[in-house]
Amino acid sequence: MNESDIVRATIQFDDDGKPVVLTSDQRPDRPMTDWARLAAMTEDEIEANAANDPDNPPLTDEELAELRPVFDLRALRSRLCLTQEQFAERFQIPLGTLRDWEQGRRVPDTTARTLLRVIDFDPDLVAMAVSASADGPRRD
Repeated sequence: MNESDIVRATIQFDDDGKPVVLTSDQRPDRPMTDWARLAAMTEDEIEANAANDPDNPPLTDEELAELRPVFDLRALRSRLCLTQEQFAERFQIPLGTLRDWEQGRRVPDTTARTLLRVIDFDPDLVAMAVSASADGPRRD
């Protein structure tokens, strides 16, 4: 296969909301999003358009109330200047589990979320506690 065998296409929607497939030689020169039109819309117009979108209706107040914030593990790692491998090793979290959390394939359970919040609060203390536990139980 070479470049001449490839047909590039874009799906746009006409004024009635029906999809129209355009090949690369049919694409209009204007951008897909009319940013000037969007900027000129009032909040009421934006809300009305969102409410009329059957594919992605806005959440109700009840649905919004049920949402819980998701812990941003990638941002925490970034603040600590650690790679996934370094973070996993430092805090004794399986690397595959860490990757699953970051990529959204899995969600940390309650205990893991608590650990992540404590790491966010004092990463050095957690690292010290984890390394001490690796040496075996303390005998006072």
